[in-house]
Amino acid sequence: MQKVRVPVSSFQFGEVSDSLQSRNDTPILGSSASRVENFVVMGEGSLKKRHGLKHIYSYSLTYDANNKNQSFLASFLFDDNEQYVVSIEHAKLRFFRLLTDGTVSLVDTVTADVNSAALPFNKTYINEYTYAQYGDVMFICHPLFAPRVITRTSLTNFDVSTFTFDARADGNKIYQPYYDFQPQGVTLDPSTTTGTGATLVTSSDYWTSDHVGTTIKYHDSEITITAVASATSATGNIVDTLKIRLAILNPFRSIDGDATVEVTHLDHGFAGGESITVEEASAFGGINSGNLNGSRTVGVIIDDNTYTFEAGGAANTSEDGGGYVKLVTHAPTLDWTEQAFSAVRGYPASVCFHENRLVFAGTLAQPDTLWFSKIGDFFNFDVDEAADNDSFDLTASTGQVNEIRYMISNRDLQVFTASGELYIPTYLNQAITPTNAQIRKQTPYGSQFVQPASIDGATVFVQHDGHTVREYLYTDGEDAYTASAVSTLSSHLINNPQSMAVVHSGFELPDSYAFFVSGNGEGTLFSSNRAEKRASWTRVTTTGNFAGTVAIHNRLFANVYDSDNKLQLCEFTGDVGMDLYLYKTISTNVVDVSDLYNVNDVVDLIATDGTTQSYLGTFTVDSSEEISLAAYTGLGFTHAYVGKAFTAKIVTNAMDFNAGNGPVTGSIRGIGNVILDLKNARSFKVNNRTFTNDTNFTGKKEIRILGHSRDPKVTIEQNDPLPLQVNGLIAELII
Repeated sequence: MQKVRVPVSSFQFGEVSDSLQSRNDTPILGSSASRVENFVVMGEGSLKKRHGLKHIYSYSLTYDANNKNQSFLASFLFDDNEQYVVSIEHAKLRFFRLLTDGTVSLVDTVTADVNSAALPFNKTYINEYTYAQYGDVMFICHPLFAPRVITRTSLTNFDVSTFTFDARADGNKIYQPYYDFQPQGVTLDPSTTTGTGATLVTSSDYWTSDHVGTTIKYHDSEITITAVASATSATGNIVDTLKIRLAILNPFRSIDGDATVEVTHLDHGFAGGESITVEEASAFGGINSGNLNGSRTVGVIIDDNTYTFEAGGAANTSEDGGGYVKLVTHAPTLDWTEQAFSAVRGYPASVCFHENRLVFAGTLAQPDTLWFSKIGDFFNFDVDEAADNDSFDLTASTGQVNEIRYMISNRDLQVFTASGELYIPTYLNQAITPTNAQIRKQTPYGSQFVQPASIDGATVFVQHDGHTVREYLYTDGEDAYTASAVSTLSSHLINNPQSMAVVHSGFELPDSYAFFVSGNGEGTLFSSNRAEKRASWTRVTTTGNFAGTVAIHNRLFANVYDSDNKLQLCEFTGDVGMDLYLYKTISTNVVDVSDLYNVNDVVDLIATDGTTQSYLGTFTVDSSEEISLAAYTGLGFTHAYVGKAFTAKIVTNAMDFNAGNGPVTGSIRGIGNVILDLKNARSFKVNNRTFTNDTNFTGKKEIRILGHSRDPKVTIEQNDPLPLQVNGLIAELII
């Protein structure tokens, strides 16, 4: 019989897949486990039991198998003292303020916008929302409704409105983006140049009933559609006057001694004798501006791009001139566009702020296009003269349509689509402008509907397949972005994530952690240390199921369906090994739990005098929805934690070692003693042998467990709401 001590020096790689159990060639097995449940991987590699879930709020929502996530959680941060959790629900918003004393309070509920219209949020696509917040304003986007603007009007009040583009002071120009959706060669023929009720005829089918209320741009002039008569005929109100800005500089040619002016006007569509009005023409060839501008009559049609008119005076030289010229006309034209955001074309799927611009991206009609606002003017998307601070749009011309789902403002603007990862580079620390902006495709994986987030210098995203998590990271060596998988060792824990939150310096740790809520209702914790090439994963379970998460700095919140399938808002906080716990005052030896628990519910209770805590065991809620502590009179308890204890569990990898002629994998072997390296440990089991103590234990603890198998493992389990931290262990292996 041979005895060998096999160490597990740390758990820095967390829980790893069973497929690694026979990989005796990797040292990862000596620093991981086959199951890590409800523990957090500390920076040094130890496992500490996670925080409990403190109850905050009970929604009036119950589990719906068809719409599991009935509340989308978002963060709203104005400053360190004014922070909110926002719950986006079906036709409703709730706002929870994080108070300075650590408590969280519902401060406002909104069910209609400032115009008393119902909110457009729908539970059927609740996981697809995106949002961005700046100061007192938040924007919420989805391709099926116009962006909504959430405005904080006081510490406890919020308004909701529909995003509205800025307009010129006279109202004759809306600063919104446009696009030429019409098929190639389709012309627009307005019946007049001004006024209401203009007939708009297209040369091919175009109009639908959804066009009512949208804006059409005829060259630089706007027409609001008021009715649709057929696929080729609509009615509209001309906002100002229909004008054509000729495409070239100096489009006029004079003839010495003649008043005839030859005009270069691409695809003019005129017939001889039509009336036009010339505007903004400058003097040339001896013809003053007054003899050029004003009402003129089309004379000879030379060709499709050239015609003549008679000026008010003759030229004294043959010359090209006129400057930049506009014509007032309603001639048929190919130069017409339609507003980019509408019920017809869809609305932005994604939103973010980048370099003091508001950025929208990904409508139904233009899924691979981004729109950048004017710098510092978030409601102005007018493409003007392409000055550096002007608005502009950018399309990902990568050979395939890339449906944009998310954007992250980092060193560059990172763009995550359904089919790959892109970025818009920033050159030499210069701002992105209409003239230097370009988009580059980097990696081909695509994103699930989970908002990416930054952690440990990289952007973490869920791959489109729903079973891989990747880090999007720029590397100087390659001068490009890579998207390495960080879930390879623990792929079994990646089960179609629905949401993700990143906690910075959370759980009283120096590292950042990401918390994922999976499609099966379980949670998963991820931490990364790139310098040590370490990615660790652990699973998080609770009494019911998780249904969404959000983080605000070092505070992590989650929606949880309890055992009665009712949705609850909770916060991971406190070294209390209970979920859905209440912190209540003990009044005359009674604890009132009616705000969460019902008659005959069985709960765990920890009593405290404000300094020390004592686990008193399980109690049954009485007919008054209270718990009696009469048996503990005189012990000085003032408050109680009441909730549901959760199980914390570690199952090591199979204990193995190299016997000289190779590993002993598959042979029958036993575990004699186990030496645990513990910190603040109370009452747990090791391979079903109980270790009990009344005070927290720190140090080495040897436990004799015995037992033989072909796959010997050490299982550490705690079912009571007590502390436990395991730094490592040494198992005595017997063969």
